[in-house]
Amino acid sequence: MSTVLVISGSPSKTSKTERVADHLARRLTAEGRPAQHLRLRTLPAEALLSADTSDPEIAEAVEQLRRADGVVLATPTYKAAYSGLLKVFLDLLPQFGFGGKAVLPLATGGSVAHVLALDYALRPVVSSLGARHVVQSFFLIDKHLTVTGDDLTIHEESAGPLDDVLEQFHKALDGVPHDSVLGRSA
Repeated sequence: MSTVLVISGSPSKTSKTERVADHLARRLTAEGRPAQHLRLRTLPAEALLSADTSDPEIAEAVEQLRRADGVVLATPTYKAAYSGLLKVFLDLLPQFGFGGKAVLPLATGGSVAHVLALDYALRPVVSSLGARHVVQSFFLIDKHLTVTGDDLTIHEESAGPLDDVLEQFHKALDGVPHDSVLGRSA
């Protein structure tokens, strides 16, 4: 049984990105993939910024990542890039910190003008960390996310495509060849 670590890189506890990460962790667990949600904003700032992997909370976060078979990286888009909080965490990982893992890069943002932040900024970093398979990145536009109290609703314009990307992620976790993940036969 594959396990997943959902990492949210938002510095805000009221962020839609964090709500999406919660939603995905619950959904993956319900679909038979035990998932944990690591909120980077809760890690000790000084230890995180100084890459102090001997700090118990930082060491536990790195260990959670090490034990996971798959990773979902959820980040808000700031200044046409992924969050600095996520960058700081990725920088403290060992050179092949994603070795053998399937990774799903996911971002939220106000405009599709920022969608390339995933493929041109985050994907190269994920690849350099040795991910076994990086599935198609997914960008959620803020206007497709509605928060009411503790509930998150993903509007149909994004819900259907998100379902497709999650199916690719499941197949990547199961080791299905890349061509099959994209819906083509080998």
